[in-house]
Amino acid sequence: MAVDPSEKFPRHDKVRSIKTGFRRKCPSCESAKAFAGYLKLADTCPNCSAPLGQIRADDFPPYLTIFIVGHIIVPALIYVEATYHLSITTQMILWPSLALALTLSLLPLLKGAVVGFMWSINMKGDEQH
Repeated sequence: MAVDPSEKFPRHDKVRSIKTGFRRKCPSCESAKAFAGYLKLADTCPNCSAPLGQIRADDFPPYLTIFIVGHIIVPALIYVEATYHLSITTQMILWPSLALALTLSLLPLLKGAVVGFMWSINMKGDEQH
């Protein structure tokens, strides 16, 4: 853990911060919940008061989610179609349902991981270019 003595909230290495964020925990104290809802970050950590609400992950968590879900669903769809020849009705129920379930379960985890990474490099996400 690299802590700047002048900094009030510790910043851990990237891998540790990503793992902590993936568990939806505060990237500073690593114990309290970082989220106030499904995808909404808490304004501050309830344990250490780290300013989590300032971090803007924006479009990267949905991009990662689409990337991962697509790489799971498409090969599975092709394999199942080639092997089992399910009816169109079954496939129209199965694949969208599976994609939705994967998306809804992965999105908050990936947002936490991105927030953890952003915290580790002291990035808020609102930088102007």
